[in-house]
Amino acid sequence: MITRPLELSARLRPEPRNFDWVFFVNAGVIVLFFSLFGSPFVLAPGLPVRFRLPVVKGSESSAKAPTHVVDVVDHSQVYASDGLRKLSDLKDWLARQPKPADRKPVLLVRGGADAPIAVLTEIASAAATAGFEVLLAATEPVAGGAGKH
Repeated sequence: MITRPLELSARLRPEPRNFDWVFFVNAGVIVLFFSLFGSPFVLAPGLPVRFRLPVVKGSESSAKAPTHVVDVVDHSQVYASDGLRKLSDLKDWLARQPKPADRKPVLLVRGGADAPIAVLTEIASAAATAGFEVLLAATEPVAGGAGKH
């Protein structure tokens, strides 16, 4: 019985000698391109691992479907759908956002439990000026361990 009818292993090229240096050149070129031509969509900073929403009883009963979402971290950093925004630019960004024709736009502000209240009120003020209804994100308390995630 023939186990290797085409003898493909005899037709393979020999292994290359040693190209370990190519790996380091490729890694250097990748780092160079990301540092020079970085995009907020490729290497965007994200929310920290310990991001916690505040716990509020009845938060699920007043929930609505948002049309826009922003995230606020404890360092007053605002992340919108297209990347990091400054608080001073947020008002202009909200004014440029497309709004649905059938209902009032809803901005969901996901502020961490450590987010400063001054930042949240500034965002709410800018959103109200731009014609948005503002909702603050919160989680419902868990029975038997309120707020433990």
